[in-house]
Amino acid sequence: MAAGTVTRPGLDVLISGVSRIVARDLDRRETALTVAALLRENLPGLDLFTPEERAGSPDGYVSHVLHAEPGFSIVGVVWRPGQDTVIHDHVSWCTFGILSGIEYETLYRDLGDHLVEIGRAENRPGEVSGFAPPGDIHKVRNTSPEVGVSVHVYGADVSRLGSSVRRVYDLPVR
Repeated sequence: MAAGTVTRPGLDVLISGVSRIVARDLDRRETALTVAALLRENLPGLDLFTPEERAGSPDGYVSHVLHAEPGFSIVGVVWRPGQDTVIHDHVSWCTFGILSGIEYETLYRDLGDHLVEIGRAENRPGEVSGFAPPGDIHKVRNTSPEVGVSVHVYGADVSRLGSSVRRVYDLPVR
């Protein structure tokens, strides 16, 4: 192994599995659900990340691109307690699995001049979920007292796009 090379146990299985699923050219929702099943069966451990990556940042949640290619990306997200996202949606389908912490998700519907809350989910370690636009407007927060770590698979090359976020919503919530 070359100096500075990071060993990422389980990543190769995810890359090859997601590659096969994406090649099937399913619709977005079916792709997200099929990738979720793969991730559920092959959810990696915290050793997928270096200790430095798992530490997160006091400045906000951190995304680590673990793999990216034209059809999909695998990203690790690290959240210190209390850190959250803005309300946003995505450029593509997404599947995520929780390794530590609690990702508390609030879901919204865009009614044009305002948002309305339509649901909440408390995603705990070992849980896997997926979604596809439209209808993917949400905000996520680590509500646990420990650092949260999750693996996200997006149906886009986030290394090229810079992010999986399509739009940030600053509409009032009623």
